[in-house]
Amino acid sequence: MKKLPFELLFQVFSLLTAFIIVHGAYVTVIRPQADAFLAREHARLAENPEYEQQRNFYVVMRDYEQETCLVLMLWAMAIMAYKGVMIYGQKRQLDLDLLQLPAGLPIGPEDTRELKNRLEELPEGTRGYLLPRALSTAISRFAATHNVQDAATALHAVCEAEGERLESELSTIRYIAWAIPSVGFIGTVRGIGAALSQANRAVEGDITGVTQNLGVAFNSTFIALVISIVLMFFIHQLQLQQERLVLDTESYGDQNLISRLRIHPGD
Repeated sequence: MKKLPFELLFQVFSLLTAFIIVHGAYVTVIRPQADAFLAREHARLAENPEYEQQRNFYVVMRDYEQETCLVLMLWAMAIMAYKGVMIYGQKRQLDLDLLQLPAGLPIGPEDTRELKNRLEELPEGTRGYLLPRALSTAISRFAATHNVQDAATALHAVCEAEGERLESELSTIRYIAWAIPSVGFIGTVRGIGAALSQANRAVEGDITGVTQNLGVAFNSTFIALVISIVLMFFIHQLQLQQERLVLDTESYGDQNLISRLRIHPGD
């Protein structure tokens, strides 16, 4: 039976964890505080009809749309943190001398088997990183063709394919970043619809229901847009680190492998 990928299990677990944390905060803190504040405001308004109602953080955050946006934000942050740790581990590998060769020593076809063995001796957790895979592919191509250009092409192809794979893996995070403003817009539609349903009471002079529902509409959009702005910043930072990893890996391979490959006369 094929095992589920660890990353998929992590995403499911992180979504459940985000929901539990956010929903727990809403049940125990945010909604009770918002209800208490609104009760005090209604009491003051009843005593003084000219009283100007105040805004409150808990009231702004209290609705279901804001809760959903926070769950999605924490979920996306968890996924990005996981990918960021993976990128950091691979970037640290660029500081190591994986080929373990003296500086300036040329590499011929007869050296390829030893270099492959050194890469295969890496710990299992790091053997599948981009750098070992790119170097191993280039070495194998050089051993098969005895052509430096073919090795360089193989190195570039592996890095390019990894860049495309990393880009495609951001699709889930980008979907979440798109979904958050959409959830906020749902709150806007819900609030305006509820406000319109109480228009008859507003005509009679009671605008409490209309103002509360319009508050739902505007608060949900406000929170969703703020969260989306913050989330997009981190998405672009993660994408930047991924692109740098690919470029630095190709540069490492060019400097430490491709530039040292040599073909003996007659090969």
